[in-house]
Amino acid sequence: MKLWENAWEEFIPFPRFHTEIRRIVCTTDAIESVNAPIGRAVKARGHFPNEQAALKCVYMAIMSLDPTGKGQARWTMRWKAALNAFDITFDGRLSAARQ
Repeated sequence: MKLWENAWEEFIPFPRFHTEIRRIVCTTDAIESVNAPIGRAVKARGHFPNEQAALKCVYMAIMSLDPTGKGQARWTMRWKAALNAFDITFDGRLSAARQ
């Protein structure tokens, strides 16, 4: 009970979010499916001479998740409602960043 009382201020805004946003925030599967290959790639490399090399390693790990590029259509369909809800909730900041 004490844990809930201490974290109440952080939790209260969460139920006010759109259902699609809550679904994305609560689901870690999508995040872990991207995070695991990045972690493996970085661990296999060991060290990087500079930040550019580290970014390239992360980029290559992400690109290897969908080498044909066809997964983007599936991703877009699954996340479309959530992205729209994020855009509405956060007053167009998402669409502004894409331009």
